[in-house]
Amino acid sequence: MTTTKGRVSEGFTLLEMMVSVGIFLLICGSAFTLLGVSQRRYQSESQVLNSFQEARLGLDQMIRDINDSGYPPPNQFEFAPNTPGGPNYSQYADAPVTWNPGYASNPQTPCWVGVNCITPYNWGLFLEVSPTPQAAPSQVNFIRYKIMDGTTTLGRGVFPKPNAIVDPDSMYPDNMLVPFVQNVMNDATPAQIAQINAAYPNMFPGGNPVPMFTYMCDTPTGPQDCTAAGAANGTATNIRSITVTLIVETPTADPQTGLVRVIELTGRASRINSFP
Repeated sequence: MTTTKGRVSEGFTLLEMMVSVGIFLLICGSAFTLLGVSQRRYQSESQVLNSFQEARLGLDQMIRDINDSGYPPPNQFEFAPNTPGGPNYSQYADAPVTWNPGYASNPQTPCWVGVNCITPYNWGLFLEVSPTPQAAPSQVNFIRYKIMDGTTTLGRGVFPKPNAIVDPDSMYPDNMLVPFVQNVMNDATPAQIAQINAAYPNMFPGGNPVPMFTYMCDTPTGPQDCTAAGAANGTATNIRSITVTLIVETPTADPQTGLVRVIELTGRASRINSFP
């Protein structure tokens, strides 16, 4: 407050105004910075949640399909399959897990899991599933899961089983699958594996890919890993259960650390029937 010839003048000096504006801008800048950090954190957490939900739903669907596979078996019918009065190939499941090579041969000759099977293997398999088991006659479908070649996308396809012994691997290739789960990193490149292990040590033991499907086979001494069960028992026809492991990466890295964000889910399912 200043006085000039008896008059009173009230207000701020220029210096006071500049200091006030500077403080205001500093507060606004800090507030917007915190808001930006909060928004990036929210987006990152939302991506983690979305990736987790997609992976969980995908895993649940795979477990249901494996649990439902193999029905109805050939011995479900009064007449022998593929005989007059009996059901045709499309109405029963030869086996819960379909294999290649050898499934389309006559007689069928199962391949040895982990050695010469094109499917089932670490990154893909075919199942024989009836979506309407209570209906008579029931249409059986081939359901295929596979990490599509050259991608990190897990594909899924549902195809009607024809009234013929066919090779489903060549009949239903990658381009007939529908993207099912994105950013599946089980079969990641060495550089990607190193990047993930930097954020999650030992998620990829030894820096090696993690099989999405692992198989347990029946043996005279009990279930064993099919790759170690030997040629006599480690065949697709002897598969007892399947463990599914999904490693899924979020689309963007953590906004604070810059590291990738990854989730891992595991489930196990068992077949319904055995090979006739």
